[in-house]
Amino acid sequence: MEENEFLAERFEENRTHLRAVAYRMLGSLNEADDAVQEAWLRLSRRATDDIENLPGWLTTIVSRVCLDMLRSRSRHEEFFDPYTNEPIPVDNHGSDPEQQVMLADSVGLALLVVLDTLDPAERIAFVLHDMFAVPFDEIAGIVERTPTAARKLASRARRRIQGAHSTSEPDQARQREVVEAFLAAARGGNFEALLEVLDPDIVARSDGAPVRPGARGAMAVARQAVAFAKIAESAQPALVNGLAGVVADQVGQRFRVMTFVIVGRKIVEIDVITDPALLRGLDLAVFD
Repeated sequence: MEENEFLAERFEENRTHLRAVAYRMLGSLNEADDAVQEAWLRLSRRATDDIENLPGWLTTIVSRVCLDMLRSRSRHEEFFDPYTNEPIPVDNHGSDPEQQVMLADSVGLALLVVLDTLDPAERIAFVLHDMFAVPFDEIAGIVERTPTAARKLASRARRRIQGAHSTSEPDQARQREVVEAFLAAARGGNFEALLEVLDPDIVARSDGAPVRPGARGAMAVARQAVAFAKIAESAQPALVNGLAGVVADQVGQRFRVMTFVIVGRKIVEIDVITDPALLRGLDLAVFD
């Protein structure tokens, strides 16, 4: 009994991470919870003496479950209300609604829509490598390919995602103007100028989590001007994985990147990336 309780405690320590992985792979909180529950059932039914890295083992199991679920979808399922572009409310058996909103915000609705167009193996490889820095040697076993083939899957998915973004907003010159306007406003602490370039429903994240939990919209993001100003001081406009963004450095070492999703002349999403593992996987092209 004590051993089972200990195992349950270890699993709960990893639940948030596993749910985040599953949600990015499936685009549905209900299905993500189902995948996490299946991982717990598989863990509880087997001997654990030979599991040296429990978080890694659980991530692998959840990924395999998600891959099976993606492959078994008999038709395209809509997870978004086409009129509001918001996640359709789901019942997660009593889970905290605020946590559900934060989890949804941490991914970005636009990205989830594009991910839903990928081949299941492409989606698994891209999510594990580009979002969670899982090595291709480990991804290969999950998608039943060689490490080289797994790398190609992620690369192909990345190109398709970049292509989707560039199709929606092909004018890089206009994107750069918007980014530079944001930087100028942030450097000067100009609240009104920030509101001019921010979409009213903008979402800002840092390493996948909301910049400030529960904060949404232009007013909330503009209030983070002090934090953004520190980045803007050394920032250079760049393309980051095909998206408009900036690279900020310290003593010549890249340490922070910001990406933007721009529609028209408004910023609808901002991502601040500081995680070294995520930074290493970025495709950067800094403007002169």
